[in-house]
Amino acid sequence: MKLADHKPLSRADFHDRLKRIGVERYHDRHPFHKRLHSGECSPDEVRAWVVNRWQYQSRIPMKDAAFMSRLDDPQLRRVWRSRIEDHDGGVDEGGGIRRWLALAQAVGLDPDYVASGVGVLPATRFAVDAYVRFVRDMPLLDAVAASLTEMFAPKIHAERIEGLLKHYDFADETSLSYFRNRLTEARKDVEFGLNYVLDHADTLEKQDAAAAALTFKTDVLWAQLDALWHGYVQGNIPPGAWHPGEGLVVRPEMVGA
Repeated sequence: MKLADHKPLSRADFHDRLKRIGVERYHDRHPFHKRLHSGECSPDEVRAWVVNRWQYQSRIPMKDAAFMSRLDDPQLRRVWRSRIEDHDGGVDEGGGIRRWLALAQAVGLDPDYVASGVGVLPATRFAVDAYVRFVRDMPLLDAVAASLTEMFAPKIHAERIEGLLKHYDFADETSLSYFRNRLTEARKDVEFGLNYVLDHADTLEKQDAAAAALTFKTDVLWAQLDALWHGYVQGNIPPGAWHPGEGLVVRPEMVGA
């Protein structure tokens, strides 16, 4: 192999490589999201999604805290800290976690039940835990690159807001506030994360590693939806996972789809 073959891609070409991963592998292509956004999910399928997505939402600030604990650079910690604040909020108010629990209540679930995590699918738990370990243990460049699924998130959040408002009785500005906030929060986060990866992936080896990290993260997101589809669309709910009728605060017919 020629020495030239080992040269890194230009900044623009590497950016295009990362964007192609999203086009080909981001979970907006998954049939569960197409089912959800088109109004085809039953009330219990929506609830199953909310219960299981909680596992991911609740672990985002934990993985960011694990990442920050590895940083020697205080400026990088200052920049990254806002991600934890976005999800955890203040002591008594705000934050993505509280907004997700507001969605849980809107679809008829007891927020305390959802926050307990007892109904999470085993595959969801394994996928999310794998992501936390990846960010905690892998090189910093790989850990940041894994977060770049945020490049593709505003599109899916916009589609979700439109689809849920159109098709589901529970959807309103309060219940969908998590997604409204992420339209701006994700753009802010990805601007820093993308520039960090483009700046630091200065060899072909590092570019390959960063692309592999982003691919891994798309697999984490896709695996969660595979588990939902298998468990609740196809009806193969594993032991210990949420069953329709559990953890409700209202009668099922009050939510509707």
